[in-house]
Amino acid sequence: MSLLTVQHLQQHFPIRGGLLRRSVASCKAVDGVSFTLAEGETLGLVGESGCGKTTLGKTIMRLLKPTAGSIHFDGHDITTASTGQLRPLRKHMQMVFQDPAESLNPRHAVREILEEPFLVQGLGTRQERRDWVMELLEKVGLKTEHANRYPFEFSGGQRQRIGIARAIALKPKLIVCDEPVSALDVSVQSQVLNLLLDLQREMGLSFLFIAHGLSVVKHMSDRVAVMYLGKIVELAPAEELYHHPCHAYTKALLDAIPVPDPAKRRKRQLLQGDVPSPINPPAGCAFGHRMSHPKWRDSVNMDLTLKEVSPGHFVQPCPCCT
Repeated sequence: MSLLTVQHLQQHFPIRGGLLRRSVASCKAVDGVSFTLAEGETLGLVGESGCGKTTLGKTIMRLLKPTAGSIHFDGHDITTASTGQLRPLRKHMQMVFQDPAESLNPRHAVREILEEPFLVQGLGTRQERRDWVMELLEKVGLKTEHANRYPFEFSGGQRQRIGIARAIALKPKLIVCDEPVSALDVSVQSQVLNLLLDLQREMGLSFLFIAHGLSVVKHMSDRVAVMYLGKIVELAPAEELYHHPCHAYTKALLDAIPVPDPAKRRKRQLLQGDVPSPINPPAGCAFGHRMSHPKWRDSVNMDLTLKEVSPGHFVQPCPCCT
């Protein structure tokens, strides 16, 4: 059963200019994204900086109002839901942000940060909320005496654990993880990833896991969606994507994964050109345009909706990238 269904989602930001600050153009950060996420599943979302991953996550969480398309969560259409309509659903959908130092209120002690979700939803007595806070700290591998400390007294990994504790406080069904380990030391990243996996097994969570690199996503995901310039260009089960990539951009991302053996040499596909502007994206295949592929013009008038090439494996049917 699908917990989350996103159809033709768009998030365009107006660009204003002139004396009257009228809209003169728009930045197409997310431009027609569709996918589903099942209960207990992890969907990895990868792509380079500026491709729209974080904007997509925030739009799904309704931190941003979508320009077009639809978002259905747990049987509810939340595309145009008001703040009051979203409030009871908020406890079922939470987000872990990229930078734990910025996402935690520096003026609040950890106890106050973790108690806030219960206060917003009007849950429990004062003593019950304090007991729940202590349980959350233990669940994410922190000590109960940490409750009275402030975020600046913790390391980056510990702060991210606090952020995860806040996200699971109300026992949600969906957590959007926006590059949750990219700001952490390599030695700490695996600990946080394993914590998320343990919590998923224990609580039956669904993850939309956003990341730059395919190496991290492979460890976490059941399926992987590859995003480029506001669009998904390939979507497949994780193992299928890693062993049989179809889109040229996916192959380039796989080639960029570091090899742990310094003596091993391999041929790498180096990306040429610059990423097109989301304000004025090219017609047809944006990646083919970037690479100046001779078949790019053939894609201009094509329907580039994802096509299924094998069971569960969808790819943009572009003549210059597949």
